[in-house]
Amino acid sequence: MTPFPFKNICIYGAGALGGAIAAKLASSLEQAQVSVVARGAHLAAIRSSGIHLWEAEAEQPLVARMAATDDAGELPPQDLVITGLKGHQLAAAVPGIAKLLHARTRVVMILNGVPWWYFHRDRKSGHAEYQMEELDPNDDLWRLIGPERVIGCVAYQGSEVIGPGEIKLANNGYFILGEPSGETTTDIEAIAALLQKAGVKISVSANIRDDIWSKLMGNASFNPISALTRALMSEIMDDPALASMVGQVMSEVKAVAEALGAHVAMSVEERLDRSRQIGPVRTSMLQDLLAGKALEITPLVGVVVSLGKLTGVATPVSATILALVTQLDRTNQQAVG
Repeated sequence: MTPFPFKNICIYGAGALGGAIAAKLASSLEQAQVSVVARGAHLAAIRSSGIHLWEAEAEQPLVARMAATDDAGELPPQDLVITGLKGHQLAAAVPGIAKLLHARTRVVMILNGVPWWYFHRDRKSGHAEYQMEELDPNDDLWRLIGPERVIGCVAYQGSEVIGPGEIKLANNGYFILGEPSGETTTDIEAIAALLQKAGVKISVSANIRDDIWSKLMGNASFNPISALTRALMSEIMDDPALASMVGQVMSEVKAVAEALGAHVAMSVEERLDRSRQIGPVRTSMLQDLLAGKALEITPLVGVVVSLGKLTGVATPVSATILALVTQLDRTNQQAVG
């Protein structure tokens, strides 16, 4: 291994989070060639004038230029791939991501919800190497990318694409990295170091599944409820009936997590108290709904219900929300089409 192990770094899906990381890496790493895979007007803007990243409370944007394409086959094999795609977008992206891999490529997947690789090298659930068809149709992710390449990533960073090539961060957030095995490998140490050098706040977890469920308590409740009501998080928490529903979903998520051997340290009551402090935030699912995009339903809600069935944990509120938001998505997509 060379002193700097990641000479070629590609961010596949340079939207809100992926684009923000791409901009920070491209502006700070002289030793690496940073590229992005994007599409449409966003791609055209990046090619023309780079990514304009507005950090929280910044008066001027960080402007970063990098190679940009919609065809991963135009890029050389990469040492590190970071995906900024949502879970329901990954299956369609598998052929492109696979083109970027060589024998030692590591893939950091920034995902909300339960990821497709969740049970790889899992020692606590009793379901090691179990593959979830709803997250990985035809096992393409498992076969062509491989869970052994993946480093899990949980993001606590509010961000939004506010125009082609322009991204705004809502807060000074942070990211949690973790190997599925729980090991602290040389790869994860090197990746954490280069992201920290780029100004991305990083911590490394020995129990990334615990972190996944902790984040999912919020995503599984606020995202679909906000889409169904078109309400901001603060508006949801100000409504007693909706706040109660949020708590019910959080309780179901926590119960499923614990049935799979995960430990969620924060109680539902503590999580609700923290949620009341977040403010008038528009969730990513509400952003997608208003933009006419397909909603990230399965990783956030559907898998909670299916894993509830796997473990014998009842999830009636989540199941109801799943039915409602699935129909909402169907109707929204028909209107767009």
